[in-house]
Amino acid sequence: MQTDTTRKAVWLVLLAAAGTFALTMGTRQTMGLFLSPMNTSTGLGVGSISLAFAFAFGQLWWGLTQPFAGAVADRVGTGRVLVAGVVLVALGTFITPFMTSTAGLIFSIGVLAAGGAGMAGPSVLMAATTRLVPAAQRGIATGMVNAGGSFGQFLMAPLAIGLSAAMGWAGAMQVLGLLVLLALPAALVLKGNALQGAPAGQKRLTAREAISEALRLPSFLMLCAGFLVCGFHVAFLATHLPGVIAECGLPPQVGAWALAMIGLFNIFGSFGMGWAVGRWRMKSLLVLVYSTRAVAITLFLLAPKNEMTVLIFAAVMGVSFLSTVPPTAGLVAKFFGTANMAMLFGIVMLAHQVGGFFGAWLGGRVFEATGSYNLVWYIDIALAVGAALVHLPIREKKLVPVATAA
Repeated sequence: MQTDTTRKAVWLVLLAAAGTFALTMGTRQTMGLFLSPMNTSTGLGVGSISLAFAFAFGQLWWGLTQPFAGAVADRVGTGRVLVAGVVLVALGTFITPFMTSTAGLIFSIGVLAAGGAGMAGPSVLMAATTRLVPAAQRGIATGMVNAGGSFGQFLMAPLAIGLSAAMGWAGAMQVLGLLVLLALPAALVLKGNALQGAPAGQKRLTAREAISEALRLPSFLMLCAGFLVCGFHVAFLATHLPGVIAECGLPPQVGAWALAMIGLFNIFGSFGMGWAVGRWRMKSLLVLVYSTRAVAITLFLLAPKNEMTVLIFAAVMGVSFLSTVPPTAGLVAKFFGTANMAMLFGIVMLAHQVGGFFGAWLGGRVFEATGSYNLVWYIDIALAVGAALVHLPIREKKLVPVATAA
């Protein structure tokens, strides 16, 4: 009976965390579909809107909020942080159609929505899942939470297109903002702080002590460098893939379905990676993911551009899109334990979002300057190769957690 109760509790945790990620991630990752109509409506230019979208997708501000949100969640509890985050995402998304300047877009999509998404984002959700799920199930559990974000993207992209056709882009964006509020009940399920579920004798270091220990570990710095590249890839695709497809002369619906394909196939990639984390070295899995991206982008550039090619490319990139998260989160937990997990994984996410900022922003600037995205694709390939190589020296072994009492 106890086993059944525990199993039900685990599934409730997974539903709450994955559902929250589905709503916040699904909304964020469909914003690229609004870039063109927003440009037509405001006349601000793709580059200026991409700058705002770089903030909106968390490519900078989203990342900056995560270590702080993680530190607060570690101490005062996950539930309160999630409530604040979900409300901010909903508010920022809802008021965006009223903004007619770059500064206004940065405030609504960037400061409010992206900041809220950072508070209700991977660092807090993954740490809560790691805390509440038995150690033997953490790999598959983080994979399932990650898959929730992908499932949200798979659902939200076609929904955004349908709503835009029925009520215009502004109404569609506001409906998406309201849908995010469905994540509020998850705060009750995921409440608690970092010491809950921590091993006996493990204490939480101060933020300064934990960060100092992390930054002295070369493997942690390498992990951050690789995740920065992941952010560049993810943000460029999420923001500019519809534009890339339009550049190929294909209809907007293909862009929506390509984003949906990325979300759908990342569900399989996330589940598969969650399963693999407990069976193979996590750094080797990350090398495989980044190598796959380099090969896929190269083949896409060489292939003829038609609907089938685009959807196949989207499917392959989808498998690797966010499948980096379970092994990356797993390595952070392996290096440092769970007592400061939200904050330390938040630092890794910050690196991811710095890369994401440049991916979203540079894509718009290069397109405005050259009329093509090709240069960014070449940068993508070089960065993928570099990310694969930087993970090779990571020392993946059982380390004494930095948060263990003396």
